[in-house]
Amino acid sequence: MEEVEFLVVGAGPAGSTAAREAASAGIETLVLEKDRVVGAKRVCAAGLRPGFCETFDLPRDVVHCDTPRLALFDAQGREHEVLFGPGHTSTREELDGTMARLAQAAGAEIRTQSLLKHFHRERDRVVVEYADITNGTRRTVRARSVFVATGATARFDRLSEERAFDDPRWDAGLMTTLQYRVYLDRPAAAIAYQTLELHYYVSRGARQIVAWMFPKRDHLAIGLGLLGKLPGAELRKELDAFTERVGRRLYPAAAVTHVKEEGHLLFGGWPRAEVAESGVMVGGTAAGLVDATNGEGIFEAAMSGRFAAHAILEHRDSPQASGNRYRERLNARFRRRLEHRVRLMRFLEERPKRYALLFEELASSTRFSNALYREDRERTPFDRLVLYAHALRFGLRASFV
Repeated sequence: MEEVEFLVVGAGPAGSTAAREAASAGIETLVLEKDRVVGAKRVCAAGLRPGFCETFDLPRDVVHCDTPRLALFDAQGREHEVLFGPGHTSTREELDGTMARLAQAAGAEIRTQSLLKHFHRERDRVVVEYADITNGTRRTVRARSVFVATGATARFDRLSEERAFDDPRWDAGLMTTLQYRVYLDRPAAAIAYQTLELHYYVSRGARQIVAWMFPKRDHLAIGLGLLGKLPGAELRKELDAFTERVGRRLYPAAAVTHVKEEGHLLFGGWPRAEVAESGVMVGGTAAGLVDATNGEGIFEAAMSGRFAAHAILEHRDSPQASGNRYRERLNARFRRRLEHRVRLMRFLEERPKRYALLFEELASSTRFSNALYREDRERTPFDRLVLYAHALRFGLRASFV
């Protein structure tokens, strides 16, 4: 049986960051990636928060557009401008591919077309069985520690007899999404390349929709998602109508040369209740580390990979201790904020008119929008004062809607 010290499953931002930082520290690291090309099947608008490249030591050429402007559209279609950042956009194949190559350069081995099938605890090791899709065989590897970062489709009830990672709320947080990459024969309006657009509205079938337009180097990413399932034809019809509205505003004189369609499950629910047990850690979207209000999760994913690598370094001879350390750091950094965002999103969804009230508050005060965007650890006492004052005002106004 093959042996390795650290096994990573998934070569997205979480997995590649964990592999890169562990391998850089001298830990023997193996990454299993189910796709043939890293990042090629990721359906994501790929918005990056300000300073992402610097935080994770990435080349700036992965950034397509710098976007200082966030446009929030309420249920009535009214636009509310919020200035921040600048944020950045990329594509997942470029971002994930770059991060994976850096992990390889640090010494990690990445095996593509390797699909996780099962894992179990065997004394002081985790035994992982995976399918080698290239030649149709099953292989087994034994690791001291395992980091699972397989995205929203992670189903631990099918991967292990151990029930540590089961979460009854998980399926309720899954989102059906569809995205078009729209390629034009000429550039769209200049404002399109400075703006991240997020739209919150109710579909014709009375389903709450979150839609987006993110600019890229050679196309516009236009997509939408909703909690639960929706037949493909209905979802496509909904996206066609939204894309037409975007086109009338941003590229009325341009011709669409071609459109690439992408669909997948994303996540917009509660963080997973348990993220570490018996030498196995769960990170990224598989751990539910996604902001339910806007779908952002790339930063949280990459940071979870960093926490996993550092926890293993601190407790190299004790997978249980490293898992405890990982859980502690992850929960302290993200859980409170992400749970608050879920509660906020559900509050807004109850009465969609509340979106407009919140967006008006954000657009009225840069200090409020910045304070809300920051993590708890980044907020000053004045930030908290501003946040509470605007939250109180919003809460009072929303209670009458």
